[in-house]
Amino acid sequence: MAHTVSDFMTSHPTVVEVTDTLRSVAQTMATQDLGSLVVAENGSVVGIVTDRDLVVRGLAEGIGLDAPVGQLATGRLVTVRPGDDVAEVVQLMRDKAVRRVPVLDGDQAVGIVSLGDLAVALDSDSALADISAAPPND
Repeated sequence: MAHTVSDFMTSHPTVVEVTDTLRSVAQTMATQDLGSLVVAENGSVVGIVTDRDLVVRGLAEGIGLDAPVGQLATGRLVTVRPGDDVAEVVQLMRDKAVRRVPVLDGDQAVGIVSLGDLAVALDSDSALADISAAPPND
């Protein structure tokens, strides 16, 4: 039996609006211990932002903490649906060189699936699975 994205995704991803400030997005990431957030405009998913985006494309470029997150969100968004075959999603992530993919039902985020999630579930003996399953650093 083929597995679907819904078997491995993290449900109820944290979604921020394109107008939310980098400061508030960073605070959300810190308090929820997350490395990425889904970005929406008027409730419809339009991007994703990672902690790396905040540092490399934000702070390093001199963008202020009061700038809107939409300024840094990844625009070339790759998305999947809950019923998509996980093997196809793995290939899509490989082809597009992405580590996290929002899972959409219509234009609403219902989950997020990461390379780490898939490694833990599908290749539990891999180094990536070990790293992904480890507790976060304090």
